Amino acid sequence: MARNSGLLLLASVLLASIVSICDSAAIFTPISDSHRSAALELFSPSDGSFGSLEDTYEALRTFEVLGIEKEPLTRTSVCASVADTLSSTSSSLKDLFQALRVNGILKCELNDKAFVEIVSRLKDSVNSANSLLDFYHSIGGLMLIKDQASEVDVHLGDADRIFRSIKALSQSDGRWRYSSNNPESSTYAAGMALETLAGVVSLASSEIDHSLVATLKNDIMKLLDGVERYDDGACYFDDKFVDAHGHQDPLSASSSVVRGITAFATATQENLNLPGDKILGLAKFFLGVEIPGSAKDLYHQIDALSCLENSRVSVPLILSLPATVLSGSRTDQLKVRVNTVLGSAGPPLSVRLMQIFSSGSKDASVIDQELKFDPEHAVHVLETLPKNVDVGKYIFSFEISLNDPEHKKRYITGGRTKVPVYITGVIEVNNAEIAVLDSDIGSIEMQKKLDLSRENDVALSANHLQKLRLSFQLSTPFGKAFKPHQAFLKLRHESGVEHIFVVGNSGKKFEIILDFLGLVEKFFYLSGKYDIQLTVGDSVMENSFLKPLGHVELDLPDAPEKAARPPPQPIDLYSRYGPKAEITHIFRAPEKRPPRELSLAFLGLVLLPFFGFLAGLLLLRVNLKNFPRSTVPATFAILFHLGIASVLLLYALFWFKLDLFTTLKALGFLGIFLMFVGHRTLSHLASVSAKLKSA
Repeated sequence: MARNSGLLLLASVLLASIVSICDSAAIFTPISDSHRSAALELFSPSDGSFGSLEDTYEALRTFEVLGIEKEPLTRTSVCASVADTLSSTSSSLKDLFQALRVNGILKCELNDKAFVEIVSRLKDSVNSANSLLDFYHSIGGLMLIKDQASEVDVHLGDADRIFRSIKALSQSDGRWRYSSNNPESSTYAAGMALETLAGVVSLASSEIDHSLVATLKNDIMKLLDGVERYDDGACYFDDKFVDAHGHQDPLSASSSVVRGITAFATATQENLNLPGDKILGLAKFFLGVEIPGSAKDLYHQIDALSCLENSRVSVPLILSLPATVLSGSRTDQLKVRVNTVLGSAGPPLSVRLMQIFSSGSKDASVIDQELKFDPEHAVHVLETLPKNVDVGKYIFSFEISLNDPEHKKRYITGGRTKVPVYITGVIEVNNAEIAVLDSDIGSIEMQKKLDLSRENDVALSANHLQKLRLSFQLSTPFGKAFKPHQAFLKLRHESGVEHIFVVGNSGKKFEIILDFLGLVEKFFYLSGKYDIQLTVGDSVMENSFLKPLGHVELDLPDAPEKAARPPPQPIDLYSRYGPKAEITHIFRAPEKRPPRELSLAFLGLVLLPFFGFLAGLLLLRVNLKNFPRSTVPATFAILFHLGIASVLLLYALFWFKLDLFTTLKALGFLGIFLMFVGHRTLSHLASVSAKLKSA
């Protein structure tokens, strides 16, 4: 238990150090194979279907972006559902919209006539729409048909009026209402509205009034002004509005806004001049979610990142490190990758290491060193660490520079990127020794050298007038003094009482002196054997250790009457609940039995009366004339005699083999049987006797 408690203490300290550095910088990694594995697990079809058409679209869209092949069985069943929905006159606008979205991915074989009928219905819905959802589904459906059946006329003749009808639902802060009857505004609705207005612009038969587009661009800037921001630079939208549609979490609300902004930027072919830091912050937010736990959240994440990468809005570039832990002992190289949010290769660029911040310090070392690009592995490499970097925790500040000035209009680098980096190493322990000192003059009474790279088992003895001294030195692979996050000395009495002391340091030397005269009360005046254990650990120390050093035999004075007593020690759960000692059972020796011949002679004497009974029946000439002659009574009579014979046989089996409970159970069933057949037999004999007397 002592060893387990030491390991737990070591682990907790290392975890605390990791959390402290991660608070100041964050690591964002592009989409990887882990997301593909999660998509296959979260979107698993049942009987060839993903559920509703909305769920099916989210699964297919996620698979499409991640490059996952769709199963033929799924395509067949889903296309059948799409055809049924589009051909049904009772399908709602939402169902038609979801069916068209699915068809846009699967390219099902549909009749063009069905598209013409659907377009007519959707245009009527646009003219009579009174809510944002009606506009969204109707115009979204027309946009999908435009991409799937180019020969069908889906253009809107009065696009300006429709644009103004939707714009009337906007609010001054950039958010939107779902309907004119509901005064509450929503960020999620704002994304839907922007996506809908983008469709209106694309479907307009003539150019939209430019003042309307300019007003909407101003609304987008107001919407971005309300974005929330984390300390690591990630940005998100929080939707506080709750209605019949439910509360939209930051992931879905942010995804809706990104879809709307990118759709509008693509439809207008104008430069929206969006702030690059907020677009990059939104990308960091989606990547910071890592792998969501639900299928819908994964769809929102992947779809939003796809919109950021494939739209006319500036594409964010993400700087990541394949490994943030580098070993100074193995001279590892620092490698940096720069990709898009979906993991695609970025444009030609250079990466420079600008500054290095030491953990816990605001001072930074100015480096300004360019990393060498490795085209084979598509990474930027820092071949050697700067000379002022030693074992420890650091924050490296990188800067990305695009080689082609034209790419600055297309990509967002986000200025300097801070990444936490751990430089670890094997710490060398030197000049370790333990000694017993005289309390008065400090002379060495007993001294032992320690080799902390091996097992030690020193044996010391001391009394309350002496001191115990432990000292050692720590140095990094670069030859500099190392100060670990923790260094503890533990003394454990043979009764289980433990005492932990912090080992202090002065410069390069770690030393602790225990004056037993001042510790007798803390030791509860317990004399005897104390095990010595040293713990040295740090998150960047590759050879953190918890080592027993040996023991010291202490001779302390007797405890006064009012001295504190040692606390009760916890019960060893293994001794209480662990396996018990095996119990060996000794059975009583069987009693001595009589000889076999005597037993057989006794059996013959027991059976002799039975044979005598049979012989008597023959001598007396028993009258069997009353035995029933009719079939049914004769059958019951035979069964009655067989039942009596069965009872006798049961008694014999009880004597030789059966136990009492089994015998009684069988006897109960036989008794019921005998009662039934015996009653029928005796009733028949009684009726025959009555007839003879009456005759």
